[in-house]
Amino acid sequence: METIVIKIGGVASDNLTPTFFQQVSDWQVAGKKIVIVHGGGHYISEMMEKMALPVTIKEGLRVTDPQTLEVTRMVLLGQVQPMITTRFQKAGMQAVGLNAGCDQLITGAVIDEAQLGFVGHVAQINTAFLQLLTQKQHIPIIAPLGITASGQWLNINADEVACQVAASLQAEKLFLLTDVPGIKKEDKWLGKISLSEMQTLIADNVVTGGMLPKVLSAQKALLAGVSSVSITNQINYGGTQILGVDRVAVVI
Repeated sequence: METIVIKIGGVASDNLTPTFFQQVSDWQVAGKKIVIVHGGGHYISEMMEKMALPVTIKEGLRVTDPQTLEVTRMVLLGQVQPMITTRFQKAGMQAVGLNAGCDQLITGAVIDEAQLGFVGHVAQINTAFLQLLTQKQHIPIIAPLGITASGQWLNINADEVACQVAASLQAEKLFLLTDVPGIKKEDKWLGKISLSEMQTLIADNVVTGGMLPKVLSAQKALLAGVSSVSITNQINYGGTQILGVDRVAVVI
């Protein structure tokens, strides 16, 4: 397992530090393959507000009607992805901006059109395409969009995309970078939780909103073979993490 997948949230992308890029560079020097998945929810909501369009979120997922989908594509592919790709290039790395239309990178399926509109889940990742790029030391920068077999574009939660990408590549490490240190329970940041504890935290409404898709996606990734998942606001590869092959926990 030589691949590290990093999901960068829209807000987190504004706060990428020189230390972050140095860590990524060090990993590449050490022979690691790096894949980035980016979000952009903050920027999408900001643009929709400017356009006087309603923003509706259900269980951490953006309800996506045709107009919202077009704004989402415009912001992710025209604003957020170029911004992140440029940051990596300025840091001296070979970054390549990718979307679902690149060699069928992400195929998806609608979750519940009546409730969520054109929100989808990942059906398949073109793993061979990503491996081809990473073998040449390119860093794929992937937007969280999918396309159905019939050609319909879909808005997909970036955490799910990152987890599915990590699973398809059998990544050794997955970071879900966010704007908070992790999951908070009774004013205390949790350092480690097991898969069974996840269900309790969800049932007790400790994990809600935007954190819910992160935790559920992390669970899928661990069960699919990813060695370790961290939900954090900073990369610290040497910090607390789960190393066991039993996939029993997600680190936050």
